[in-house]
Amino acid sequence: MPCAWRLTLDAATPVTVSGLFAACDPAMLGFTSSSELAPFEGIIGQPRAVESIAFGIAVRRPGYNIFVYGPPGTGKRTTVQHLLSEVARERPEVDDWCYVANFAQPHRPCALRLPTGWAPILAAAMDALLIDLLTVLPQAFDSEVYVGRRDRLVTELDGRKDKLLREVSVHAKTRGLALVQGPAGLSVMPLDPSGNVMPPDEFAKLSEKDQEALREQLEALEDELEATLRQVRAVDVEGVRQIKQLERDAAAAEIAARIVPVRERFKSVEGVIGWLTAMSDDLLDHLDLFVPSQDGEGEGPRPTPPPSYVRDDMRFRRYRVNVIVDASLSAGTPVVFETLPSLPNLVGRIEQQQVMGALFTDFTLIRAGALHRANGGYLVLEMDELAQHPASWEALKRALKTGRIDISPPVEPASTMTTVILDPEPIPLTCKVILIGDAATYFLLHDYDPDFVDLFKVGAEFSDEMVRDEVGCRHYARFVASLASRERLLGFDADAVASVIEYGSRLVEDQKRLTTDFVAIADVLREADHWAREAGHTLVVREHVAQALAAAERRADLAREQILTHYSRGLINLATHGVAVGQVNALTVVSRGQFEFGLPMRVTARVRQGGGEVVDIEREVELGGSLHSKGMLILSGFLAGRYLPEDQLAIAASLTFEQSYGQVDGDSASSAEAYALLSALAGISLRQDVAVTGAISQSGEVQAIGGVNEKIEGFFDVCRLHGLTGTQGVAIPAANAQHLMLRPDVVAAVAAGKFHVWTVDHVDSGLSLLSGLPAGERAADGRYPDGSANAAVEARLAAFSARRRESGDEPASPHPSRRSRPKRPGPPAPDGED
Repeated sequence: MPCAWRLTLDAATPVTVSGLFAACDPAMLGFTSSSELAPFEGIIGQPRAVESIAFGIAVRRPGYNIFVYGPPGTGKRTTVQHLLSEVARERPEVDDWCYVANFAQPHRPCALRLPTGWAPILAAAMDALLIDLLTVLPQAFDSEVYVGRRDRLVTELDGRKDKLLREVSVHAKTRGLALVQGPAGLSVMPLDPSGNVMPPDEFAKLSEKDQEALREQLEALEDELEATLRQVRAVDVEGVRQIKQLERDAAAAEIAARIVPVRERFKSVEGVIGWLTAMSDDLLDHLDLFVPSQDGEGEGPRPTPPPSYVRDDMRFRRYRVNVIVDASLSAGTPVVFETLPSLPNLVGRIEQQQVMGALFTDFTLIRAGALHRANGGYLVLEMDELAQHPASWEALKRALKTGRIDISPPVEPASTMTTVILDPEPIPLTCKVILIGDAATYFLLHDYDPDFVDLFKVGAEFSDEMVRDEVGCRHYARFVASLASRERLLGFDADAVASVIEYGSRLVEDQKRLTTDFVAIADVLREADHWAREAGHTLVVREHVAQALAAAERRADLAREQILTHYSRGLINLATHGVAVGQVNALTVVSRGQFEFGLPMRVTARVRQGGGEVVDIEREVELGGSLHSKGMLILSGFLAGRYLPEDQLAIAASLTFEQSYGQVDGDSASSAEAYALLSALAGISLRQDVAVTGAISQSGEVQAIGGVNEKIEGFFDVCRLHGLTGTQGVAIPAANAQHLMLRPDVVAAVAAGKFHVWTVDHVDSGLSLLSGLPAGERAADGRYPDGSANAAVEARLAAFSARRRESGDEPASPHPSRRSRPKRPGPPAPDGED
C-alpha cells in the first residue's frame, strides 16, 4: 500500500566539510611577507562612520557637534584622531587668550583676545616694563631737575606759611602779646614791660581791669591765630597735591616713554590699548610701589631687580598678564583629547592661595580648561568618563548653547577664610565637540535629554563587522603590515595573515564578514609575534597565530575545563547515545568576560491532561529571562495553532533545563523545548546522540540563533569525552550555515565521519531527524498521515480533550500559555546565554 503522507519541507540536510569553515586562500593576498606591503593609510571597514564624522567636521554651524558611537574596539578614537589630524593641518591658526586686571572692577578680570603667539609677548613686555620702572622711576625722582623743582616748590610753600605766621606775630607784638611754640603747638602769651613772656604770678598781680583787658586781647589774637593756622593747613594740603602732581608728571613721562613701544606693537589688537591706558593711570596711583621712601637718601642708585621679583611679589600682580591659551604651542587648529573631564578640567578653575591665614585669589590664579585649549578647534571627550562628572555635562551643554566659557569660582561652601570671589569675563567659544561612547548611551541621551538633539546633530555609528571579500582581506593584510611596522613586529607570511582573516570571521560568526574589533586582532598579532620570537623565527607563520589563539583560550577556559570534567564524571547527566521520550539535548552559550563557550544541557518535558497550561519551570523560579519566556509563549502559540485548531488544548505540561542553576535567557532553545514536548505528547523516542538549537516561530519555522560555533563545539567536546560513535551531531537552523567557522578538530571529525552537522528549517525537519519518523503533513481531510509523528501528537491531544469533555471539566485558560502570574522585572542574562 502506498504511503499516505509526504513531507512538505526538506528533511535535515547534512553540511559538507567545506561548509563548516570558510578558509582564506593565501595566494589571493598577493605577497610573501607582510613587510612587502605599504602601511594602510585610512580607516578600515567604516565608510559610513567616516562620512558622518567628515560631514560633522565640515559643517561650521552651531549644534553640529558629533557623537561617535559603536562597539568597543572598532577604532572610534583612532578614526576621530586620524580625521582631525588631517583637518587640523589645513585650518587656520587660532587666537591666544589671556586675563588681565580690571582696574575699575577688580572682581571681574578682563579677557583679551590676541593673535597666535602674541599673548606671551604681551606678558613678557609687561614684566619687562615693571622691571624697567622699578629702576627708572627712582632715578627720575633723584634727578637734578625733579629735585630742583621739588625743592623750589617746598621753599615756596614754606615761605607762604612763614609769611602768614609772621603777620600774626607782628599783630601780637603791637598788642603786647607773643606767639610761643610749645609741645602742643603755637599759643598766644602776654609780654611783660621788658618784652619777655609774662609769668603766671606776674599776671596774677595785675588789677582785675588789666587782666580782663589782656584776656580780651588774648582771645582776639587766638581767633586770628586759628584762622591763620587754617590757612597754613590749606597751604600744606595744596603743597601735597602739587608735590604729588609733580611726581605724577615726572613718572608719567617715564611710563609713557616705555609704554609707547608696547602700544605701537599691539595697536591693532582690540582691547589692549584701552587696558594699557587704564594700567598707566593705575601705575600713577601706585607710585609708592616703585619709589623708595625718602629716608634712604644717599644710598646710591637702586640695582635692577631680577625678573623673578615682579613674579614673586604679590603687589605687582595687578600689572601682569595671565596667559591661559598660547596657541603657538600647537601647529594649526587645536585638537584636544581630554581624558579626565572634571568640571575644573573642562571649563577652567580659579585657584586660591593662603595669605596671612586667609584665602586669596586674583586673576593671575585663573587656569584654563579643555574648552579654552580647544577653542577654535576640536574637543574630544569619552562619554563614559564625562558621565562620571554630571556637573561637567551640564557645563558643556551650557557652553555650547551660550557660545561662551564661564569659569565658576570654587564650589566649596562659603567660608570666612575667603577674602575675594572672582567673576571673570566669559570667553567666546567656537569649538566643535566630539563625544565617543556606545549606542545605548547615544539613544538614551537622544530620547531623554532635550538639549542633546539640538547640540549633537551628527551621529556617527561604527559597525562591528565589514564585508569579507578580496578588498576586505587585502585591507586586513595591510592592517597587519601597519601594526607590524608601527610596533616593530616580525613580518607575517601570507598563510599567517590568512589565519588572522579566518579568525576575524570567527569573531563575528560569519563566513562572509570580518570583525572590525581591531583591538582584538592587534592582540593576536602581538602574541603571535611573541611566540615566533620565542621559537627563534624571523617570520610569523600560521602555527604561531594558532599558538597565540590557543594560549589565549587556555588562559580563559578554566571554567569550561572544570565543567567538562563534570560531564566525564557523571555529575552532569547528559546522554550522547541511545533514545529517550520527552528528552532532548539543547545547546547553550556561557559568557565569561570576553570568552564564550558552549555547553549542552538536557531539556525534559512532562505532559498530562490539564487545563491548558504549559509551565516554564525556569520562569516560575525566576531563573528564566524575558526572551526565554517569549520563546515559551511562541511555543505555546505553535501548539495551539497546529494541533486541534478547532478545540482548546486540554494539556498540562512542564518544561525545564535539567541541572540548571543559573540565569537562562534567549529563545534559541525553543526548538529543543518543542521537540521534547512533542516527544512527550506522542510518546516517541528521540535520539540522544543529536543536540539541537534554534528559535521557532508560531508557524514552526526554525530561525537563526547566535553562538552557533560555540554550541556545536560544546556538544562535540562532551561527545568526545564519552566517545565518538560516528552517529553524533548537531542540528542547527539552516540560516546559520553561513555562520559556521568551526575549530579544526571539529572539521576533521566531520571529514572522518565521526561527527555530523545538519541544517533544518522547520520543526518537522528536526523532529523527523530526532525520531526517525516522518513528521507528516495535514491532508485534505484535515488529518495527519497514520504513522507520522504529528498524527501521534494530535491523537494524544485529542484523547486529552475527549476525557476533559467526559468529565465536564473546562480548561483554566483559552490559551495554553496563559497563566495568572504577576509581572516581575528581572535582570537579563549575559548576552548569548540560552
